[in-house]
Amino acid sequence: MIATVINAVLVLAGSLIGILFKNRIHERFSSSLVMGLGLCVITIGIISAIRTENILTVIICMVLGTLIGEAARIEDRLDGIGEFLRSRLAGRGENSRFTEGFVTASVLFCVGSMAVMGSLEAGINHNYSIIISKGVIDGVTSITFAAAMGIGVAFSALPILIYQGALTLLAGWVGPLLSESVVTEMSAVGGAIIIGIGLNMLGIGKNRIRVGNMLPAIFLPIAYIPFASWLVSLF
Repeated sequence: MIATVINAVLVLAGSLIGILFKNRIHERFSSSLVMGLGLCVITIGIISAIRTENILTVIICMVLGTLIGEAARIEDRLDGIGEFLRSRLAGRGENSRFTEGFVTASVLFCVGSMAVMGSLEAGINHNYSIIISKGVIDGVTSITFAAAMGIGVAFSALPILIYQGALTLLAGWVGPLLSESVVTEMSAVGGAIIIGIGLNMLGIGKNRIRVGNMLPAIFLPIAYIPFASWLVSLF
């Protein structure tokens, strides 16, 4: 858990720096930096996604996971949490991007190969290097995010604590039971979701991709891969 706490603290620190220097960063530069980060996010997603050993696994898990997320309205619930915090802490009259910053940063910082692999490694082998490295990247990213989208980015530290902390604790119990292929495909699915985040950051497409509703997909390889192996063995 200590590594996850460090990750959250780095995000808070980066967000505060971004907010403090917000007025010194011209909107044109902020917009360009967000676009540049969007390209970097897509690159990170591609790197994770292409590690898949079975693209059919990624496709099926993305389809089923998205259906589950749409039924559960995860994206709407994330928006609801952001709006609640904004109304309580940011003030109803402020024309801010609190929700966008909270949701975008939360999904970006919580989904991906480093979050999954880092939490598993911390839970199973008590090796915190991956999560701490991720924390440094998140901290640097949060500076620009907070400068562009406001204080909502800082509150993404809470989902980081809950998500990565829960994964780390869970990994201590079930991690040894997960095969290498399951972890690989979880990371690949996470990479596909991260690509969606990058596309949203760049504003590509008529409608925003509801990446929050895709989050269940990242966990489906845990069930799908054993099921697929059993199905193949029947034939």
